[in-house]
Order: sequence, then C-alpha cells, then structure tokens
Amino acid sequence: MSRRTTVLACLVTSTLLTLVAATPAAAAAPRSEWDYVALGDSYSSGVGTSGQTGLCLRSANGYPGLWDKANDPKTFRSVACSGATTSSLRSSQLSALGTGTDLVTLTIGGNDVGFASTVITCTLVSDSACAAKVEEARDILENELPAKLDATYADIKRKAPNAKVVVLGYPILFDEKNAYCGVGGMSIPKRKAINAGNAELNDLLAARSQAAGLIWSDVEDEFAGHGICASSPWLNNLTVVPPQNSFHPNSSGYKNGYLPALSGSLD
Repeated sequence: MSRRTTVLACLVTSTLLTLVAATPAAAAAPRSEWDYVALGDSYSSGVGTSGQTGLCLRSANGYPGLWDKANDPKTFRSVACSGATTSSLRSSQLSALGTGTDLVTLTIGGNDVGFASTVITCTLVSDSACAAKVEEARDILENELPAKLDATYADIKRKAPNAKVVVLGYPILFDEKNAYCGVGGMSIPKRKAINAGNAELNDLLAARSQAAGLIWSDVEDEFAGHGICASSPWLNNLTVVPPQNSFHPNSSGYKNGYLPALSGSLD
C-alpha cells in the first residue's frame, strides 16, 4: 500500500470514529411505551392488601398494579398467582411473555421451600420444633432450589429476550426487638429462626438472579423497622379473615416497601 493510500485510509478511519463518537446513543424507550408483565407468587399477585380477586388472588394494590398506575406503560398484564412455585410459573405463566415484552417482574422461591407450612408450623409448635422446621426448609433451599431458579430464569430470558427482568426478594418478616407480638404471636427465638432462613433465601435469590444476568431488587432495607411485631408493621401478622393475608405485606408494605424497591432498580 502506498504512503498516500495509507494516509487516506487513516483519515477515513479517523473521520468515521469521530462521527460515531459524536452520534448520541439511541434513547431508551419511555416507560409509557413499555409492555409490562408481572409473574410470580402471592407477593406479586398482591395477597395481603385489598381488592384480591379470582383463584390467584390478584389485586391492583400489589406492587405490579401500583407500578402500572404510577408509570402508565403501554400494556400491563399480571399472571402472578398465589401459591405459585418455580414449576407452576414455568408451566402456566410464561405464555404471557414474548419478544415484545419490555419489563418482567417476579417474586418466586418462597413456596418451593415451604414458606407457608413453615410459618404456620412455627405458630403452633415449640421453639425447638420451629427451628427444626426451618432447617427442613433450609435443606430444600440449599440442595434443590438453586437448579430450579436457574431453569426458571433461563426460561424467562428465552421467552422475553429483550426485557428488563427484575427479581424481587422477600422482606424479613419479623421484628426481633419487641417482646410482645400480639395474642398467639411468635416468640423471639421463633422469629429469629424464621428471619435467618428468610435472609438465606434472599441471598440465594440474589446470587442466582445476578448470575443469570437479571436485575436483583432487595427489599430488606425498605422494610427495615416495619416487620411483624414492630410498632408500625408493613406486613400482616396471623390473620383470621381473610386467612391468606397472614404473613404477607399490607397496603403500606406494597406502597412503601415493594414499589420503591422496584422503581429504584429501574432508575
């Protein structure tokens, strides 16, 4: 190559690089143009607050509905369902996703490790029996749940390859400082055992979601100081009517806990 040709090539390359550098990146689509799908279990369907309907107990006052109301995306659909596990999510919820989906949110994993049965058992039995029940849940968490989460996250990415996928954690359920927790309330040793298992579940969800390239949204900080037994709880204690509200966020929990956590993860 002649010296003249070499100089010309360098000039052309330099000009192209300058043009590329000067061209602004394409602006992200505003949230008003997003297609949003909420997946997950009862913490995503809105159990614990008012307005629950249908077999899946979905409520517009859960965090997905509140985010929809605050951001007015182009479309919003919730297929989250009370009682959902990783298996039922994969078999019955993924059909709501597509290549045009822009945002996916979910909570999942609690039912896989027996969240409901663990908390109910701990309500009724001794401190030592509660600790043993939590250890059973931990065994499932450590030996079975990681592979189930990996498969679930991979399926979501495959069905919605262009979406931001936000995996939200679970709040630490109980305040451990207040000795009194209402009539029939949990003892402090029971609360500590459940909270420790809860934190371990969140740690696993964070690790596996981030390893899958998804967005992790921890809600522990948002709910700090507002656990069950605290002076201003954002979660329901054992509830007789309706019973499913037990140990789920109340309206303040979804509005002041989950919604800010989700919004912050998207900023």
